[in-house]
Amino acid sequence: MHEQIGEHLTWQWPIVGTVHADTIMTTWLVMALTLAFFAVIGASYRSAYQTRRQTVVEGVVNYIADLAQGPLGRKGEPFVPFFIALFIFIFAMNQFGMVPFKALGLPFGGSPTADVNTTVPLALIVFVLCWIVGVKHNGIKQFAHVTKPFWWLTPINILEELVRPVTLAARLFFNIFVGELLFIVVASIVQAKVAIGFFNLSLAVTFVPFLIQFFNLFVGTVQAFVFTLLAIVYLSLAIGEDH
Repeated sequence: MHEQIGEHLTWQWPIVGTVHADTIMTTWLVMALTLAFFAVIGASYRSAYQTRRQTVVEGVVNYIADLAQGPLGRKGEPFVPFFIALFIFIFAMNQFGMVPFKALGLPFGGSPTADVNTTVPLALIVFVLCWIVGVKHNGIKQFAHVTKPFWWLTPINILEELVRPVTLAARLFFNIFVGELLFIVVASIVQAKVAIGFFNLSLAVTFVPFLIQFFNLFVGTVQAFVFTLLAIVYLSLAIGEDH
């Protein structure tokens, strides 16, 4: 396996400039596979029998729906599909890095969420939604909270508001990127056949990449949940009567 950390295949697009081609291709592949999966799940409802896949998917959907409607109440019902799609999409992208497409020489692979070009737009989508919905519900009073509790704290409050999408994007990016980075480092040690005297380091850590992949599976699931939960919390603050 030969993979440069942070290396991306790039395209040159008019106006936009340089884009990460591997991230774009992987993201579209994740979307296609996710849509195909749900198409299969939807088709399975034609049968009178309940399948395990239906039970698992319905459990996830109901859990996210309950999670959204808790802090948002009835105001949050129109946004439940968005949060369900957000969780599933981020979860799928997080886990896609477990498949070694790049190691097989393919021009795509890795987790798209290990690229800030994915996490930043996701965070901006959440916050633009919060601002638009907040203004729709509260009018110009949506931004009155930046002057509280004292007017002279306004610059700090504005900075806090602007930093929120940055921290949301950075949290997801770093957790997924570090997981992939750790896997690449350990896998490189295994392939390098490193020996320290009589101690074969590469042989000793052979099983570690498998443990890292299980750890990345857990972290990817948790981070998809955390991102979705924070999006729900931020939207609940935006549509609140006084926040």
